[in-house]
Amino acid sequence: MSVSQLARTIKESPTLRLNEEARILRAKGEPVIHLGAGEPKNKAPITALLNSSARLNLGDIKYTPTDGLPSLKKAIIRCTEEHYGRLAAPENIIVTTGAKQALYNILFTIVNPQDEVILLAPYWVSYPEMVKMVYGIPVIVTPEDGTFHPRMEDIEQAVSSYTKAIIVNSPNNPSGVIYDETFMKEIVEYCEKKGIYLILDDIYHTLVFDGKQAVPAYKFTKEDIESTRLIVVNGVSKQYGMTGFRIGWVIAPRKLVEVMTNVQAQMTSNASVVSQAAAEGALTGVQSVVESLRLTIQNNRDVMMQELSTFEGVRVTRPDGTFDCLPDFRAFNEDSNELAKLLLSKALVVTVPGASFGMEGHLRLSYAGTVKDIKEGVERIKWALDPNSPNEIYIGDRKIIRDWL
Repeated sequence: MSVSQLARTIKESPTLRLNEEARILRAKGEPVIHLGAGEPKNKAPITALLNSSARLNLGDIKYTPTDGLPSLKKAIIRCTEEHYGRLAAPENIIVTTGAKQALYNILFTIVNPQDEVILLAPYWVSYPEMVKMVYGIPVIVTPEDGTFHPRMEDIEQAVSSYTKAIIVNSPNNPSGVIYDETFMKEIVEYCEKKGIYLILDDIYHTLVFDGKQAVPAYKFTKEDIESTRLIVVNGVSKQYGMTGFRIGWVIAPRKLVEVMTNVQAQMTSNASVVSQAAAEGALTGVQSVVESLRLTIQNNRDVMMQELSTFEGVRVTRPDGTFDCLPDFRAFNEDSNELAKLLLSKALVVTVPGASFGMEGHLRLSYAGTVKDIKEGVERIKWALDPNSPNEIYIGDRKIIRDWL
């Protein structure tokens, strides 16, 4: 079978692959604990379900405008004004099939072959592959001070005449770190001065803990949406736990939105009208569901931190937000892919290798699931790796004896 050279260069999504491996093991009756999935256990907001079912009951399931239902775009405009203090026009917004498509549309629109896009490690797994899919070159910038927080001096050294964009994801998946206000101000001013697009993946912007806030980049530009170099991506997947509805959007200058709309028209036409109706229901409904989810996830974060604090040899940065943390397991194995395979085969715990996020030796652990899974999952990991832990453990109804340490 002949496969294109480009297709051969694109790596598979480790998170989706691990989700499938966990599904297969569970189908076989194995007591798998999934600490790799970035989605909560909550039910979709009732307003989302009612709005989507109303559309279904009408039976009017047809094409929508490529850039999204006008009523949904009105809801996004209100959300943008509330969270960012900026008034967007309908022409500044395109609705997409999830934030993934939003990001891909942006890159397809602005990146020429051999253009460089700067990614800040740790980065979301799909960023480098998306850049390569539009024939761009991902340039990875890793903080030289050993933290998960980017430094402007490192970014400035990586910028070249080929730099087209920088992607910023704060709160950050996978580390949970919120980039501080000083950094956000500096990078906005730097990109506008240099004429570099600043793509802001704000998908976790409401899922923050301990009274902290993810400061919006719009705060630091005097330009309006039409003139700024800022492009904002958001959606309903994380703040409402509506991952399966696949609705995201882009806020950008209208000339860019026009091109993205043309791109999307040739790829997917429009996002599902039923999903768009659900997203509109979530955005216009009672917002206490967002706070309820945030509090649940914050409690789960606290449980995860408590469990990991008893794990000698593991270092972890306390997340400021998101569903995930990125502990350092290099004391046990510097190869995170090897480590993740060991934990899945021996302990039946799904984790995501840190190498996929540009942080070798780390593992991404999600606390979006249940407290029971968090506690038992970390207990199994400790049993598999720590020679000081008991040699025997029950996994499901089977007693397992550790014989590899």
